[in-house]
Amino acid sequence: MTLLRTAMIALAAGLVAACGAEQTAEAPPPPVEVSDEATGHYCGMLVSTHEGPKGQIHLKSRDEPVWFTSVRDTVAFTRLPEEPRDIAAIYVNDMATAQSWSHPEEGTWMDAGEAWFVIESERRGGMGAPEAVPFSNEAAADAFRAAHGGRLVRFDEIPDDYVLGPVELDAALHDHGEDGHGGDAGHAPHASH
Repeated sequence: MTLLRTAMIALAAGLVAACGAEQTAEAPPPPVEVSDEATGHYCGMLVSTHEGPKGQIHLKSRDEPVWFTSVRDTVAFTRLPEEPRDIAAIYVNDMATAQSWSHPEEGTWMDAGEAWFVIESERRGGMGAPEAVPFSNEAAADAFRAAHGGRLVRFDEIPDDYVLGPVELDAALHDHGEDGHGGDAGHAPHASH
């Protein structure tokens, strides 16, 4: 009887430990809204002053998210070897639910891994570079593609050269005014960054 009781106690302890391990597995941190002080990781400019979809990456080693003035820069961060690898969550603005291209509203964040992206469209991101425009559903992404050109891809299908390649300065200046405000393409991340 003692052996059976010991085995049952051990089994119960194992089940409790397994349940505890499942409960202690860290859930990804939730997205946070852009504050007035949020600064783009690559450009050093205020995120709130840039048009188009934006991104935030939560790292296990940081309390605050890393902010990006464009989704393109958000994706680039995950591809550059010198950037941290302890990514806990990646959020981008869901342009299927955002009412404004200029400034996507609060509550429009979504997991980047679940998004459909339109790349190679005529729309430019916050820094005047070609943008990877995220949508929570394929139909909305396809409607955007039909209106603005480009093609649909998932996060892992976005080509490295699309987010790490050089940006044509003329196109960036044309989209954001001759003085380049909001279109400082020289700050776009590059593989040699």
